Order: sequence, then structure tokens, then C-alpha cells
Amino acid sequence: AHKIKIKVKSKTNEEVMSAVAEAVNVARRCVPKAGKKWPRALPGLNAKNNEKLVVPKIDPAHFEPMGAWSTEKIKESRAANPFMMTWVPGRARDNVPIMTHGEGVYLYDSNGKQYLDWTSQAVCANLGHDVPEAVVEAAAKQMRQLPFTYGGIGFTEIRARINQLMAEIMPGDLRAAVFPSSGAEANEAGIMMARRYTGKFKVISWYRSYHGATAHASAATGDFRRWYGANEVPGFVKAFNPFPLFFDHAGANEEEQVESSLKMLEEQILNEGPDDIASIMMESIVGAGGCLVMPKGYMQGVRALCDKYGILMHCDEVMVGFGRTGTMFGFQNYDGVMPDIVSAAKGISSASIPLSMTACTEDIMAFFDDKPLGYGSTYQAHPVALACAYENIKYLIQQDIVGRVRDMAPVFEANMQRLAERHRSIKQYRAIGLFGCLDVKEMSGTNPKLQHEAAHEAFLKYKRAFAENGLVGLHRYPHIHCAPPLSITEDELLDGFDRLDRALYVLDDALGYQDSEEEYVC
Repeated sequence: AHKIKIKVKSKTNEEVMSAVAEAVNVARRCVPKAGKKWPRALPGLNAKNNEKLVVPKIDPAHFEPMGAWSTEKIKESRAANPFMMTWVPGRARDNVPIMTHGEGVYLYDSNGKQYLDWTSQAVCANLGHDVPEAVVEAAAKQMRQLPFTYGGIGFTEIRARINQLMAEIMPGDLRAAVFPSSGAEANEAGIMMARRYTGKFKVISWYRSYHGATAHASAATGDFRRWYGANEVPGFVKAFNPFPLFFDHAGANEEEQVESSLKMLEEQILNEGPDDIASIMMESIVGAGGCLVMPKGYMQGVRALCDKYGILMHCDEVMVGFGRTGTMFGFQNYDGVMPDIVSAAKGISSASIPLSMTACTEDIMAFFDDKPLGYGSTYQAHPVALACAYENIKYLIQQDIVGRVRDMAPVFEANMQRLAERHRSIKQYRAIGLFGCLDVKEMSGTNPKLQHEAAHEAFLKYKRAFAENGLVGLHRYPHIHCAPPLSITEDELLDGFDRLDRALYVLDDALGYQDSEEEYVC
């Protein structure tokens, strides 16, 4: 600080004021012109013991062989060490049955109760719960020989083999590009691929869709799971497919309605700006949204719109790829349709191990020869996972599982129709291959559960009856999915439909159909 002394010798008031003003000016010139820091105290650490030097004390029971824990021990451990659920509240964990083993299409709980797996878990355990011995042996051999090498550091024989195998079973010039660990990750890679290849940003997808729970896959999703934080992710545009809930596309017949639906999509493309749209992303057969098979001409029309406006067609095959619909891939149900990008998972390993795949055309593959994809994952192309998938796919081919699904499809659909006609709570059904869905309706004909609504007591009664009749599977009420393992026999399939039949009578009663003589709306 500067000290300024002022001497005043019998001066006039004017002279005194002038001297004071000069002193003030001098003081001002001494104030720095700067952006100096301010004093600020940081918060103190609320120190906790992180047990740096403590040797962990673990339960000796951890060293007992797998299968040695009693049901009581498992329940006690679950209660003492809670975990999160995913799409339901955490407390639902206590109601999940403790499964001890599987055999074919059946699972068995700790009480010895048998369940027929009616949705192949999350439509992924496509060969049931007996893993082919070749898969087990391949996993063990790869783990002994080379359990892991990072994709950018080492190339393995199994990577060469599965790349060749995928090129041989995929139509046209589609080639496997990357092998992530989940369907969501495969979709992430496909979205990045489309954006980088086209130099465009927007992705159009359907409201009735599900593509995964990671950031971009969730933003591409159209159903309620998008609401858990993905609505703010930019660059994703939702469109109506040919199956809106509360209105029909204009037209006197299906052909005209398809044309109206495609015109609606084209107008949306024009309004969003074709030069801004990287891809149209869709499930070839919508899965969680109700087994929606696109009407004749629709997928061909989408392909034509993509070609017209320089947009990539991305087919999500996560749920239906590898035989579920009676073709190796779902898009093969639509004559003449070839996507630019394909994402797959689930059936690639029949859920024996986490693995997925993103495939693309040779043009897209070549584009990235001199530039990075911009997507990566530590476990991409994990050699043990590839070994399992390689043997799984060979098994599908050797046992002609796809042909088997085609042969079983008429029996499957006949029983879907039988249940739809027998139960007044069922509005309609859809089926393709060994994949189907029943839609539940109120007596008034209305939808009994919209996405933002909680399930009511009638569904809970049905769900209990479903389990009591020895079925286990996913529930997406008011859709009732039917997707048993592709290895199911005809007798087992008929038994499964009989079990579902009994559960549906409980639903009929819970919704009031059995007690009412009043006319109901179809």
C-alpha cells in the first residue's frame, strides 16, 4: 500500500480541495487494474477409514464348491447384500426365484419346481439351457490357450474364423465389423458408423421400439425406457411406424395404408432435412413393442426412401437375429431388402456368453480403412466370447435350427390363434417363426395399460398364475410375448401353450369377462 502525505500551509479552501483531489488521483493510480484471485478456503475432508491396511475378512463359505450353499444361505446373503434391479424397483429382487439348474427348455428353482422358459429368458437363450458340448469345450480351450488379447494388440485365429463364417452366412456384401458385448453396444457402434460415414448427425427411429440402455441406444429407443434420462440426448428423431396405437393410417386397404405411412415418413424426412439424417434405425421385427411384422411393401418403401435421400438403413436384429423368425436374420422376411448396417446379439451365442456384432456393407468397411471408427470397447472381440459364438453358429447350421423353426411355425401360429379365439381378454395376436405376441384388452375394448401407467391387480393375478402353471419369462403387459427356445419339441410347445391357456383364464376372470353377461368390445 502506498502512503501519501499531504502538507497544508495556510492555503485557501480551493487550494486545499485541489490538493486532496490530486491525492485521490494518485491513490487511484496505485490501485492495480487486474483480475486478482480472491481468498477462498477449501472444504475439509470428512475423513473415513478406507481400510487401506486391513486384510479383508471373507466368509469361509466362499471356498465351498458351487452348489453347496443352501437355499437359506442364498436368501440370507441376498438380504444382507442387496443389489439393484433394472426395469423394476429394487425391492422386487426378493421375489425372483432362485434357479438351481436348467435342462432343455426347462429351469428348476431351489424348491424343485419346474418352469418352461416361455420367452427364452430375454429372447436370448435360443438353445434352451443345455449348452452344446462343443461350446463348452471351445470356451475351455480358448481360456487355456489365450484367455484374452485386446483387439488392437493381437489378432487370433478365432477372430479370423468367425469373421469368415459371418461373411458366409450374411447375405450380399454384409460383413462383420466389430464384436462388442451387448446389443446396446452393437447399436452404439452402428450409430457412430452411420454418422462418421455420412458426415450427418440425425437418426430417425420408431416410437414403438427398444434399442438398448446405453446413451445413444437409449435415445434411439422409443418406448418408456427412453424416459430415464435419454430424452436430452441430441440428434434423435422419433417417427410412427405402420402400427400406431390409437389411429389408422389413411387408406381403404393395407396397400393404401402402407403408402400413407411411407408418405408420412417421407414428409418427416423432408422436414428434418435429408442432408442432416445419417440413418433410419429400426428393428426388422419389433420385439418388446409387441412382435410387429411390417406389412407388405413397407420395408421396401423405407429402403427406397433411404436410397433416394442418401440415408443409411440400420436394422436392429438383436432380438430376432440367428433364426428366431424362421430366417437367419429378420430383414430376410422382406423381399429385396438389404440394410447398410446390421446390429445383432442374443442369438449369436444363444446367451451362453455376452457377445454382439455390428455388420456393414463393404463400402462402409472400406471407408474406414484410412480412418478410425470412433468406437471402442475393452472386450470387443473377446476371444473366449468369439469361441462360444463360433461353435453356437456352427451348431445352428449343422442342426438346421432355422429350418426347424420354419417347420414348427405353423403349429406355433395355430396355437396363438387358438388362445386368441378362446380368451375374451385377448384382442389380437401376431406370430412369425417362433416369435409371437398376444394383446390384452379391457371389456370396453380399450388398452389396459399405457406406458406411463402402473400395472393393475388383474395383471398381477395373471403373473402369479403364469408362474403357478410352471412358466417363466419376461412380462411386457399388455403384451404377452411367446418366444420359447428354438430347440423346443412339438410336445413341449403344446404343453407350454396349455400352461399359458390356464393362466389366461385367470386373466379373463380378473378383467371381469367370466362374471359378466354384458356384451364386450372386440
